[in-house]
Amino acid sequence: MRTDLPEPSTAEREHSETLAGFIRNEIAAQGPLPFSRFMELAMYAPGLGYYSAGKTKFGAAGDFITAPELGSLFARCVARAVAPALREAGADAQMLELGGGSGAFAEHCLRELAALAALPARYNLLEPSADLRQRQRERLTAALPPEIAARVHWIDRPPEDDWDGVLFANEVLDALPITRFSLRDGEVFEEHVIDAGDGGFASIDLPADGFVANAVRHVERDLGQPLADGYRSEVLPQLPYWIQAVCGSLRRGMALFVDYGYARREFYRAERRDGTLIATYRHRAHDAVLARVGLQDLTAFVDFSALAEAGIGAGLRIAGMGTQAEFLIANGLEQVFAAAQAECADEAARYRLGQEVKRLTLPAEMGEKFKVMAFER
Repeated sequence: MRTDLPEPSTAEREHSETLAGFIRNEIAAQGPLPFSRFMELAMYAPGLGYYSAGKTKFGAAGDFITAPELGSLFARCVARAVAPALREAGADAQMLELGGGSGAFAEHCLRELAALAALPARYNLLEPSADLRQRQRERLTAALPPEIAARVHWIDRPPEDDWDGVLFANEVLDALPITRFSLRDGEVFEEHVIDAGDGGFASIDLPADGFVANAVRHVERDLGQPLADGYRSEVLPQLPYWIQAVCGSLRRGMALFVDYGYARREFYRAERRDGTLIATYRHRAHDAVLARVGLQDLTAFVDFSALAEAGIGAGLRIAGMGTQAEFLIANGLEQVFAAAQAECADEAARYRLGQEVKRLTLPAEMGEKFKVMAFER
């Protein structure tokens, strides 16, 4: 475990202690919490969770950097990938972005779609955080021409009425509350969180219910062998229901998911016997996932085989999967880079652009760790 983490400010400590007290009250009332519930509260408790409160999350001043925060290249390539589907959807085409971060992706994607004559009639942002909604609104209002900004709408839940167009999610799946499990004497146990009594939290394993046990047994059947005793990892048993909820009303178009992860056989390698869960605090990854509640990001890699199964179960067809580098190159990165480079004002700007390409595509950066999976209907 890292010991070189920066110290939170007094205000941050007070905020974290308030959320910790909220979680302790639920433990006192209901008993040990499944880790998935702990993560849900730590990340999304109204007004207190990591994504619900006002803490800066993205960029140099936050805890991590996503591809859209590096510059415009990522969003412009995505726009080129989805433009044909939006044109085919016609005059009522919609685009739905899950999450939205700082609004950087929406800004650059909409500009590129305008240049490609493929603007959707509506650009919907499904953003649960009131703080991020406000930041997105301010950014897009200031950065986009009024006639484009007017197409942006914020929604509270996935559309219930049928719609045609494109759903896009970048680094959303990794933030879904995950279930932690372990194997002991061939039985499945689920990790729970308890009050440690010293102001912090601790984890214990309790026998898994049928829902969780069945999800783990499905993984073992697909792998063709049982997981070893003592093996600990993650599953998302709710993923099929989540995919149905966000994609169920998509009548015609495509759904594009970008995230870091592996196919199932790689995800559950024998050597990866403590799973993929990490916490990120001020650009430092560490394993103290029960600490600093509300102040740090909690995230787990994505089992893309599970995503494929969930998509097919929701009536979608897999259109393709590849690394982020492959996806960006196939969708015009070279041309977008050349156009952006021609607009650079000085050598410093050209250098930053070159660094952006490296971060997006090099294997040691985002190029191979991040995967892209596309579905169509």
